[in-house]
Amino acid sequence: MDPALLKERELFKKRALTTPTVERKKTESRPEPARDDSNSSKRFKSSSSSAPKLDINTYKTATGSSQYRFGVLAKIVKHMRKRHQEGETYPLTLEEILDETNQLDVGNKVKQWLQTESLIDNPKIEVSPDGKFLFKAPFKLKDRKSLLKLLKQQDLKGLGGVLLDDVIESLPHAEKALKVLQNQNEIIFIIRPIDKKKVLFYNDRTATLPIDEEFQKLWRSVAVDAMDDAKIDEYLEKQGIRSMQDHGPKKPIAPKRNKNTNRKKTFKKPRDNEHLADVLETYSDNTLTQKNTV
Repeated sequence: MDPALLKERELFKKRALTTPTVERKKTESRPEPARDDSNSSKRFKSSSSSAPKLDINTYKTATGSSQYRFGVLAKIVKHMRKRHQEGETYPLTLEEILDETNQLDVGNKVKQWLQTESLIDNPKIEVSPDGKFLFKAPFKLKDRKSLLKLLKQQDLKGLGGVLLDDVIESLPHAEKALKVLQNQNEIIFIIRPIDKKKVLFYNDRTATLPIDEEFQKLWRSVAVDAMDDAKIDEYLEKQGIRSMQDHGPKKPIAPKRNKNTNRKKTFKKPRDNEHLADVLETYSDNTLTQKNTV
């Protein structure tokens, strides 16, 4: 064997002995213990119990819920209308309203929204000079005398009747007052055919005229409920009656427009300096003669 190689081998052994080495012992593989389902369920229960519970009431009273806000507002308006109809027309503060509607648990944001925006802008709520709130009725009615006065004014001005719903909403204890006026033959109820709502009119007894019974029978025998104006006009024309042709709403006639005529437009010459026409001609003649001589 080559002595040089042997020498290098000995040097390599010496280096290996001088350098320290750390050996890693192999860990024996231990079998995994079996999981206890009862312990895991206990841990899950403990973790779930530590989390905050979601209550239905806290969810409903969340400040970010617009549905909850408008629910509070609707309850307030309904309560204010009811107390107005019962004769309680004095104003209330926001805290008093929330107390009467059992809504004192609303948040500060909802209270601020009610105080500064919703109640002020609501058409059914009126704000008093001292900052309190009361119900805003369609009409200012206190008793049946004020109602009768309103109906007389409507009749004199030709404004017609008043909706029964508005009267009930405006007049405290309206049913009792309407019953008294109806027994006195002071008012008349008419059902509107469009939406079946009742309209209240003043019964002007000075305008009543005696009518012959035979004419009343003839009037009631003619049924025109299922006929429109066009059919009535057609029936009257067949009977030779043309008295209604000038009545009723007239259709607007569109104004006639002038047709555009294809005429050539003649451009008028400007009339400026007409008094200098002769001077300009002589000036132009002189310039031409000068050019020719040149």
